[in-house]
Amino acid sequence: MLNEKSSKQGHQPRLVKLRYVLMPIVIIISALFILILLSIFAPKPAKKPIEIKAPLVEVVTLAPQQVTFEIQSQGSIRPRTQTSIISEVSGQIISVSDKFKVGGYFQKGEILLAIDDINYQVALVQAQSRVSTAKANLVEENAHGQQAKEEWLLSNSSLEAAPAMALRKPQLQKAQADLKSAKAELKQAKVRLTKTTIVAPYDAMIQEKHVDIGQYVSTGNKLAATFAVDYAEARLPIKQRDIPFLNLPQINQAYSQKSQVDLSLTIAGNSNHWSSFISRYEGVVDATSRVHYVIAQIDDPYRLKSDKFKTALPIGSFVSANINGKTVDEVIAIPRGAVHGANSLYMIDAENKLQIVTIDILRSDQQFVYSYDQLDPQLRLVNTQLETPVSGMTLRVLGEAQLKSESNAKVEEKTEQGE
Repeated sequence: MLNEKSSKQGHQPRLVKLRYVLMPIVIIISALFILILLSIFAPKPAKKPIEIKAPLVEVVTLAPQQVTFEIQSQGSIRPRTQTSIISEVSGQIISVSDKFKVGGYFQKGEILLAIDDINYQVALVQAQSRVSTAKANLVEENAHGQQAKEEWLLSNSSLEAAPAMALRKPQLQKAQADLKSAKAELKQAKVRLTKTTIVAPYDAMIQEKHVDIGQYVSTGNKLAATFAVDYAEARLPIKQRDIPFLNLPQINQAYSQKSQVDLSLTIAGNSNHWSSFISRYEGVVDATSRVHYVIAQIDDPYRLKSDKFKTALPIGSFVSANINGKTVDEVIAIPRGAVHGANSLYMIDAENKLQIVTIDILRSDQQFVYSYDQLDPQLRLVNTQLETPVSGMTLRVLGEAQLKSESNAKVEEKTEQGE
């Protein structure tokens, strides 16, 4: 009896534990079964057709036109003439102009400075004296020669038979030579005297100043450096591929057709412009950079004679140049962003199908690519980037797609009203 009782007490906890384990499993299986039944008998959603829209693009119509090519370059403004003023005489500088300083402006012939000329005035007086002496000697020798002729004739002999010394011909020639030499020395003395006053050789600005008042200068000393301001020049490099599109003359021809040039420079955030023109072509290819050079001329860069420009264009300024080149007919201009690869265009035909066309490029710049090719007038240029372009794919045109949707909406509205 005791054994049976203890046996029952040992099995009872095991049964209780097994019940706790099986109950969650039964619940989970039941839930899964219910979910499967619900999914089987649940109403299925109606299937809608998948609508794949064609890519929407912007198009541009291309047509042959007249194009004036523009060539970009850049360069520094430099004076057309620079001069080192050298002293041709010696002496102390006794006066200088108030404008004799770096940046000072002088008109042609205006006095820059003066050198003490007392020694050259003395030399001039001495030269004048020698001329007077030589003239007197010549008059005296002419008289002696005439007297010698008369004495020779008294001997009943012809003048042709008379020796040169008897007629004093050598003495006469010497007197004539002495007069010429004295006159030459006088001329030289006058020139040296004028060289004591240093004047501007042209309308100029002082670039460098090397002397001042009270300083003693010798022959050959550098006094100042000047540059002309009547016009300036810009030396502009041109690439080899751009040369055929410029109006350049032969080296033995005059520059009859001058290309206009727009020079620009940004100062304090403001873009300033100066008009100029190509005055000459150097005709030499640079051995290092392999570029050509043309010269643009800018008249009155410092606005000294007119108000043609709003601001002055100082020497040494670095400017950008836009040169007007040749004008060509029957050329198509294609936006640069619409050219894919080397020379491919995406075109759309009358049925809104994509056509990939290759062209021969005549020239390109920052904005456009130019070509002589004659394209089909029914084709329009796709000016939108396509992710995966395939020839023949259907496209939608911006603007046309909106008009179609509006017209379709109107048709549906009329249909509903009719019903």
